[in-house]
Amino acid sequence: MTQYPNYSIVIPAFNESARIPATLNEVVSCIRARGWDAEVIVVNDGSTDSTANVVKEFAKTAPEVRLLENPGNRGKGYSVRAGMLQALGEIVMFTDADLSAPMEEAERLFSAIAKGADIAIGSRWLEKGRQTHKQPLYRQFFGRCFNAVTRGVMGLHFADTQCGFKAFTRNAAQTVFQLQTIERWGFDPEILFIALKCGFRVDEVAVSWGHDERSRMSYLKDGIKMLEEVAIIRWNALRGRYDKHIEPIRRARLEKR
Repeated sequence: MTQYPNYSIVIPAFNESARIPATLNEVVSCIRARGWDAEVIVVNDGSTDSTANVVKEFAKTAPEVRLLENPGNRGKGYSVRAGMLQALGEIVMFTDADLSAPMEEAERLFSAIAKGADIAIGSRWLEKGRQTHKQPLYRQFFGRCFNAVTRGVMGLHFADTQCGFKAFTRNAAQTVFQLQTIERWGFDPEILFIALKCGFRVDEVAVSWGHDERSRMSYLKDGIKMLEEVAIIRWNALRGRYDKHIEPIRRARLEKR
């Protein structure tokens, strides 16, 4: 690496040894096929399987890939924040390890940013016909209910806050993720709330998406926790937690490899 990359792709991972090789192969193949100047950051969230070793082994033949280690299991929100703040790219995005949105769909996010957006978020609901494998009805129901809560309580106008496929300019990422406080599933509404509060332009972009049956999220237990976190976000806003002045983090020195 002789210059900072244009793109950083952050992938949070917890016990993903079974599917992370295929995920990384697809991501790196996409990067090379499209000629993207990009890095891939896998954030290992205290996995108890061989996820870290699998990523290290893959990186031996894919210099685009690097591994970050969390201090134990801290949650998806913590993992995304860690990766986004340590990323070197001018445009920084995160995607789920299951690649429910195919990697090539990132071009739609990058295009929105090129047209002036500070943040581009993937949406499963803007064009339902782009869903290749739909969620079960109960998951759709809970997702819509939670989205209604974020609209009513937090003023978020987006059709889909929870899609794990979002891209940021470096400036937007540095600001939003340094202000983020929620470390588990409910971090998506918080980062969007912060973005709007800070005056960033957020464009919602329809993406192809297919439900993965292996999702670890419990819509009952995690859904209740997410509702609690919505209340925390509103309380943080009342206390001025999101009004702090943010200085960008200096990028790590480049090393030739």
